[in-house]
Amino acid sequence: MVRDPRQRAATPVTPHYLVMTASESAHRGLGVTAGLDAGLARELANRCEQLGYQSVWSNDEPAAGGLDTLAEFAAATQKIQLGVGVLPLHRYQPAEIAAEVERLGIDPARLWLGIGSGALSPQIDVLRRAVAELRTLLPETTRVVVAAMRPRLCGLGGAIADGVLLNWMPPGQAAEARQWVREAAAKHGRAAPVVASYVRVAFGPKASLRLREEEVFYRTINEGHRKHFAAMDVPVGSVGIAASQRSDVVDALAPYHSALDLPIVRVLADVDPDSLNSVVDAAAPHLS
Repeated sequence: MVRDPRQRAATPVTPHYLVMTASESAHRGLGVTAGLDAGLARELANRCEQLGYQSVWSNDEPAAGGLDTLAEFAAATQKIQLGVGVLPLHRYQPAEIAAEVERLGIDPARLWLGIGSGALSPQIDVLRRAVAELRTLLPETTRVVVAAMRPRLCGLGGAIADGVLLNWMPPGQAAEARQWVREAAAKHGRAAPVVASYVRVAFGPKASLRLREEEVFYRTINEGHRKHFAAMDVPVGSVGIAASQRSDVVDALAPYHSALDLPIVRVLADVDPDSLNSVVDAAAPHLS
């Protein structure tokens, strides 16, 4: 059904998935790299659902589609939310995204569909057009999420999106970015979208080295990331969590819960069940 893309953006109501009871206030997601073996992806998603994670996320890689990984997550779970963050618009057209969602049979009521401008510019115009088009192509229950790191894109997300996905921010900067989103939403007379962020988590031996190496790589991966880290001016290896005990992980996540609506634990681990599960368990909302 074709919908008016202005309808949801102009309606100042609190989305059902943002309403939390006191016991649900510590919502937490978990994110991994796309392309996991199907069996491993299903086991991981099922474990996350059992341990109380609110959502499970995949990024998207040129050689491994994020939506394909989400389809594996969906096949092994019933209620956990499914997020892809993000599909770059220089590789995906909105019509192609909608067709893939339908082909894979991903439940739109569980889907958080993250998009980013990728290599396209100007970023604002590209994302605004894509969000509007996706609104007409996807069921209304699908949440459209915009990737953002700096003020203008946070403002755009606040104005038009169901969610904003931040990246590579300590809690203080994440709280500031959430304020940019909320101010833009208020200006446009709409409820503030969910503000989420990947939080890199490494656990066990050499956790600090793993986190540092990941951050060093991303600091110069492109001009946008270079400018982002330069603007934050924080020490290398400080953006994320490296720990050897579960209690330290939980304590380090607490400031992110204060700064964000949804911290997403971005797993830094080898791609095998023991390594992945060690981080899943260490950051779990409810460890049995």
